[in-house]
Amino acid sequence: MIELRLKFELEKPELPKTIEKLMVSFLKASLQNYSQELFEEMYDKSKSIIKPYCFSYYLPGAVFKDEKIVLNENYFTMFFSNADLGQTIHWLNAFKLMKSKQYHMNGNSMILKTVYTQEVPKIKDSEIVVKMMSSLIVRKHNSEDNTDIYYTYDQPEFAEVLKENVDIFLQKLNIPISTDGFSIVPIKGKKVISEAFGRKLDSNIGVYKLTGNSELLNLLLVAGVGVRRSAGHGKFKIIC
Repeated sequence: MIELRLKFELEKPELPKTIEKLMVSFLKASLQNYSQELFEEMYDKSKSIIKPYCFSYYLPGAVFKDEKIVLNENYFTMFFSNADLGQTIHWLNAFKLMKSKQYHMNGNSMILKTVYTQEVPKIKDSEIVVKMMSSLIVRKHNSEDNTDIYYTYDQPEFAEVLKENVDIFLQKLNIPISTDGFSIVPIKGKKVISEAFGRKLDSNIGVYKLTGNSELLNLLLVAGVGVRRSAGHGKFKIIC
């Protein structure tokens, strides 16, 4: 398992508050520049395509203001991982083609300066303590009226609905891994409001204990957990 680390240099040390929209746009542009065929496979608007990747950021000295994120350096780092090794190689090649190209945003621009890989050690245990590196979004969808309910760590349905989210993810990707025994227990949870393409959603950060078979935990480590993973949510790191 590997993680890709992308370092961007900014024209001005700030980012839009809707950073997930910017980075999804960058991902799409990278893949389209690399392979139109792969782009259509992953981003066909006529289909609901579950993606096996997630990402998070390091934003030095970030201060969140009304419409922007102000940094104390003119760079930031993106951490990207994918449960599909073949896709990971394609993404690595796509990102390399974007190096040194100026990518414009409103009143600013960024340049991808470096891309490198780092090995992710495999999990051998059935219980780990993790820190969320991007917000965990837990959602129950009602298909009858097309409504959503979002859960936070302090609600009794939180763990059960997250397990349902994991089950749906596995089913849609036809991954034959059991979720028997999967659970999440907040250790130091915190409720936050996440921006998701113009919508404000209840979500979670902090420290949690995850339990499950090691095959499942390894998958979630690189694919992320919860929903909206491919829009910059649900990535975690192991702290013990």
